[in-house]
Amino acid sequence: MDVKSKILIIGGTGNIGKYLVEASAKAGHPTFALVRESTISDPKRAAIIESFKSLGVIFLHGDLHNHQQLVNAIKQVDIVISAVGGDLVAHQVKIIEAIKEAGNIKRFLPSEFGVDVDRANAYLTDLLVT
Repeated sequence: MDVKSKILIIGGTGNIGKYLVEASAKAGHPTFALVRESTISDPKRAAIIESFKSLGVIFLHGDLHNHQQLVNAIKQVDIVISAVGGDLVAHQVKIIEAIKEAGNIKRFLPSEFGVDVDRANAYLTDLLVT
């Protein structure tokens, strides 16, 4: 019998994160999504939240900028996946600090550390113009 890893996804209601949450839950992993209180009540995110509920996703209230909330969430899982947006990529060090303190994580998958492909042309244009 396969033992499924408990997976926490940070940024799970975002453009990429929602697909990660869905795939994890459908694969049978106990799936946790770290969400801010405001996200749960956001009408724009209602459909995503409802679909997660129907898949059995467990919501953990927290924020990337609250160290203790991160540690508490991370202590409940085996794997952490970050799907934070481009403006928060540098803040992933906060996740790493919380993982170190929690001491139980088998694997951490960070969000990309490279260029946002959708904006790559804008970056190149800015470099060429200046």
